[in-house]
Amino acid sequence: MPAVPGIEAEAVELRTDEAIGGQVQVRITDTGTEAFTVTSVAIDSPGFAPLPDRAVTAAFAPGRTIDLPTPYGDALCDRAAEPAAARLTVVRPDGRTEALRVPLAAEVLGRIHEERCAVRAVLAVADVTVDGLSPDGDAVTGTLTLARAGDDDRPVTVTRLEGNVIYDATADLPRTLGAGESTLEVGLEFTMARCDAHALAEVKQPHLFLLGLQVADDHEVAADLPLDEAQRDELAALIDRACR
Repeated sequence: MPAVPGIEAEAVELRTDEAIGGQVQVRITDTGTEAFTVTSVAIDSPGFAPLPDRAVTAAFAPGRTIDLPTPYGDALCDRAAEPAAARLTVVRPDGRTEALRVPLAAEVLGRIHEERCAVRAVLAVADVTVDGLSPDGDAVTGTLTLARAGDDDRPVTVTRLEGNVIYDATADLPRTLGAGESTLEVGLEFTMARCDAHALAEVKQPHLFLLGLQVADDHEVAADLPLDEAQRDELAALIDRACR
């Protein structure tokens, strides 16, 4: 992919992007001698489903760098993430508008693609659900269920469950769905880790819990604990109940 004179682009994942999920920063630098304005941005990668351009207004002067929050689509695991580009609409000082594809330094996109596809490969062996989430005093309890998803009979181990800034999440782990077994059930308990106003106000994704999964002797992958809207509401109600 040819370089675009005067413009460089890099994909960067900040801590806030990790917390929000589904986006990176497209870091644009004006490396030329002319100012320009970017009015839209999108990620163009064969390894991610395309999304519509995101409207922005970012004015660049020579030497200036600006991070543009940019969502990415679902990972397409039969394709590589590269070569990737930042798809930009650029307005020049004389009013000319150009649609550009700027090569995107995309090691971050490659890592995200690899992680998403690794999780998808594990879930093709055993599906993960959370069931029966309900109040239990100053806690919320439920069941984590692994169900064999296809003909792959390899063991699947739930290695760990991690809480977050405001919730502790506990389970009797590690536990393994063995060869020849169709389901595995593990009890879950959520309690409050913090009730202070600062933590409750600042947490970006209060319902994000990391679940470690491992197929046979493969490397562990980190998946998000799947919670639907009603289950998230149950956890939100715990705040009122336990932090009163």
